[in-house]
Amino acid sequence: MKAQVGDRIVVKGVHVGDTTRVGVVTALRHPDGTPPYEVKWLDDGHEGLIFPGPEAHVERLGPDRDGGN
Repeated sequence: MKAQVGDRIVVKGVHVGDTTRVGVVTALRHPDGTPPYEVKWLDDGHEGLIFPGPEAHVERLGPDRDGGN
């Protein structure tokens, strides 16, 4: 998984009743775009560090992105 600042991280719930969370990548810890990422969550504005697991994916923004994870 690779992301850039401004991309969205979507984390799907893994248990019944869990909601999907969406956050915007605000900073990278590695210049190659690999995790972890600093993210601002859209639902509550909380900012934190995420080490995304298999339930997460990146939504790239803009037509010039390569589209690969």
